[in-house]
Amino acid sequence: MEETRAGARTTIVVMTRNRVRSLARTLGQLEALPERPHVIVVDNGSDDGTPILLAHRFQRVKAIVLSENAGPHARTLGVEAAHTRYVAFADDDSWWWPGSLAVAERVFDEHPAVGILAARTLVGHERLDDPINEVMRRSPLGQDSALPGPSVLGFLACAAIVRRSAFLEAGGFPESVMGFEETPLALEMARHGWAAVYLDELIAEHHPSPGPERASRRRSHVHNELVFAWRRRPFGTAFARTLSAFRQGLTERAALGALLDTARQVPRLRRERNVVDESLESSLRRLNL
Repeated sequence: MEETRAGARTTIVVMTRNRVRSLARTLGQLEALPERPHVIVVDNGSDDGTPILLAHRFQRVKAIVLSENAGPHARTLGVEAAHTRYVAFADDDSWWWPGSLAVAERVFDEHPAVGILAARTLVGHERLDDPINEVMRRSPLGQDSALPGPSVLGFLACAAIVRRSAFLEAGGFPESVMGFEETPLALEMARHGWAAVYLDELIAEHHPSPGPERASRRRSHVHNELVFAWRRRPFGTAFARTLSAFRQGLTERAALGALLDTARQVPRLRRERNVVDESLESSLRRLNL
């Protein structure tokens, strides 16, 4: 088993926080994959016994235990610790289907311009198609004849595989709270010349906790979207996104909170402002982002 793992070409980076039971199920699925990938778990400051689980039950898994919650940047720390050419992401409630990693390795090998592969995501025990699958499958960006699938500028992090060198060249996931972290990464990779494509042949299974979206997660998503708009989009787009958040805030406390969070950061956002070029902005508009 160790000998097979030594020849693995893909590492799976799993981000987790305070979901020890779900993580155990995910790691069991990942350890059973025929590709025998390396697995790195980055624990975002859990206090539910996650480090104990990793130390005693999953000793073959490399554990990076953080003292506090690093948000999506935890994935970047995992990629930095990996030594394989390709890195797949999973959350503590998702895993990859057998054979998907092998398909991704072949596609990356055959298409050196591809930096991100976005997978088809099946949700829950019924394995229903996530609505984002059809959105990416019918991407307004179309498909370049030299690429293996439709071009995208958004994806689900728990259902994506990256070329490690391209991911790190683009800076990885930022040090921020969760929500809307995928599009800025895809945009930055595109700016460096790396393509992101969707492939139906890649399949990830996702088992999110039931119930409505938490207000804190919704607030962070809207906030990150506004921060991205004021950092990287033209003023007209940034104002439009802000107006939309204001209208949502009239009836939604999470959106109002996000607007206030962003307002406090205006001086820093002005200093960090670096608008994308017209080609990438055109792609964002075509995707209605």
